[in-house]
Amino acid sequence: MKKRNSSIVTISREFGSGGRELGKRLADALGYAYYDNELLAQIVERCKLDADYVAKVSERGLGNFTLHRGNTFAMNKTAIAVLVTQQKIIKELAEKGNCVFVGRGAEIILRNYQPFKLFISADTAYKIKRCRTSDAANHNLSDKELLKKFKQIDRNRRKLHDLLSNTAWGDCRTYTLCVNTTDVEIAEIVPALAAYIKAWQEQTK
Repeated sequence: MKKRNSSIVTISREFGSGGRELGKRLADALGYAYYDNELLAQIVERCKLDADYVAKVSERGLGNFTLHRGNTFAMNKTAIAVLVTQQKIIKELAEKGNCVFVGRGAEIILRNYQPFKLFISADTAYKIKRCRTSDAANHNLSDKELLKKFKQIDRNRRKLHDLLSNTAWGDCRTYTLCVNTTDVEIAEIVPALAAYIKAWQEQTK
């Protein structure tokens, strides 16, 4: 187990639960660096690949594979290169000091760094409401379309998790703290979360 010389928070989340907003506000409250989409730009630069392709692989892992005779699977070498590069970058950033990572399996990639692992969830009705008010791309989607989007994105996140770990994505026993953001103003709960994280870090040094 790597001795913790910096404080790291990782955030896994259901789509629409507000995990990204919570992560950014939490990083600001703690005075930590914040890493989310910033990772993608670095992966694109190192791998010299299309940004949209990198974003898909980064989020879903090896979700696309090719079926061959004998029921064997040929893994896409380019996708593997993206995931390997992503892991390297995440570890490099973790070495720089206190930080918050959102998604991309960081809680597993950095398990030897003893991060504080958050999982964010919310009820379906709240997630629908939040998506409609916080993202213009979702304004005109029906409830049925949004539900389909939730399932697809969360399925991809689960695939990436399963690629890196044999634990269950979203299982409360594998996280330090699970937070349900249903009907909650995220900005209002961040100070309490920040205080909890600081106390946990002090007691687990």
